[in-house]
Amino acid sequence: MKIMRLGESGREQPAVLVSSADGTNRYFSLLPLTADVDGAFLGAGGLGRVRKALEAGELPALEGAAALRVGSPVARPGSVVGIGMNYAAHAAESGAEPPAIPVVFLKPSNTVTGPCDPAPLPPRSTHYDWEVELGIVIGREASYLGSVEEAAGCIAGYVTANDLSEREYQLPGAAGQWTKGKSLPGSTPLGPWLVPADGIDGGNLRLRSWVNGEPRQDSSSSELIFDAPTLVHHCSQYMRLEPGDVILTGTPQGVALSGRFPYLQPGDVVEVEVEGLGRQRQELFRAPAAVSA
Repeated sequence: MKIMRLGESGREQPAVLVSSADGTNRYFSLLPLTADVDGAFLGAGGLGRVRKALEAGELPALEGAAALRVGSPVARPGSVVGIGMNYAAHAAESGAEPPAIPVVFLKPSNTVTGPCDPAPLPPRSTHYDWEVELGIVIGREASYLGSVEEAAGCIAGYVTANDLSEREYQLPGAAGQWTKGKSLPGSTPLGPWLVPADGIDGGNLRLRSWVNGEPRQDSSSSELIFDAPTLVHHCSQYMRLEPGDVILTGTPQGVALSGRFPYLQPGDVVEVEVEGLGRQRQELFRAPAAVSA
């Protein structure tokens, strides 16, 4: 069961994709259940309602769905929480020691976009980088949780994510800040779909990325320093996580920051994939600078 949002940006409709054993894909509309896949829907047990409706044959087929644009599988989250250096090899290629506790930062929710939407390079960017990540979608409120086990019950599901980052804004000098390098428009593609947590092993998924068809990253979520429930528990001690919020769990080694690969340029094509959660494709273009009136 794969939860999706299909259609033009700002006018997406909720849907579910069901893949048969023979590889046949069938799309069904979720409009009889909800107007959108958002925090209210997830927090009210929406994924369970979808499963029951599918089993009962109550959802109408969505004709022509395969030809529609794919949006983020979750409508604009209230919070997008990033986790830094959560793979030991990536910390090493970044010139840092693996962290003893999670490194946490925030991304504006208006950075979220569809998985195959064109990706804007900032007008003066020279160090734009890719980061394939496993994304956690929160399904119930999490605040001051008492245990990692309790935190696991707050995970609605998982998504593929790309945490596009401008390293020159993020790291060097007195002006470098993670928020600056991680907040650029269109820098958080999510999807193509959300898979419920009980339908996939979030702790053992292959993550890969490519630039212009050339392999870059190839790792597994089993190599996370802090796994998904641990991250939810940790974050809940410092912020209130709400249904529909997204946590990006960190990226493995193989990014341009390592010095082994060039940074992204206009016309480059980035692809990222998390096993079972689908593949993204972004073509980079240079965003125009504002023109003074």
